[in-house]
Amino acid sequence: MAGVGIGVLGGTFDPPHNGHLGIAQEALTHLGLAQVVFAPTRRQPLKLGNAITPIEHRLAMVRLAIAGNPRFTLSRVDVDRESPTYTVDTIRLLRKEWGEETNLYFIMGLDSLANILAWRTPDKLIQLCCLAVFNRPGFTADLGALEEKLPGLSERVIMIPSPALNIAASDLQNRVRAGQSIKHLVPDAVAAYIAEHGLYRDAT
Repeated sequence: MAGVGIGVLGGTFDPPHNGHLGIAQEALTHLGLAQVVFAPTRRQPLKLGNAITPIEHRLAMVRLAIAGNPRFTLSRVDVDRESPTYTVDTIRLLRKEWGEETNLYFIMGLDSLANILAWRTPDKLIQLCCLAVFNRPGFTADLGALEEKLPGLSERVIMIPSPALNIAASDLQNRVRAGQSIKHLVPDAVAAYIAEHGLYRDAT
């Protein structure tokens, strides 16, 4: 894998949706990546109080969501280790797996960039990878102010022109709970899986 560009898209993917796929495709195209790796996490450290669907269901849905694109792959790097998992450790493990010459890009939203100072050792993270940042409607980030507290950040941020798909997983869960269709918001195979397994029917 040496010398190639690889994007890493992390998250709970509860469920994976068309917004995730659109963002991954834009990063793939804009950065000329060899592949985008979807890395579901068992539990996000900043969202430990939130209810979450069992990981095997989420892994199955991601597999279905990315099946049509050979340049999208699935990694269990954040699944096969103890929770909570931190992005800096994820990237460190992937860099060890793929080699020091691989160009790594962590794909994230502008809302996450605005909150990056709350992440585990963000200074180490930006040494290990670039941050491929896509816009999120309603969110802003003061890169200058962040740079003052995290020197070198601005040189590691690449803004990605992203599709205008403002989809939130929590909204999809609520739609399912209310008996509304989500077929236009997620891949058909994911919608079928959710229906087959009765996911998101119970608010708890």
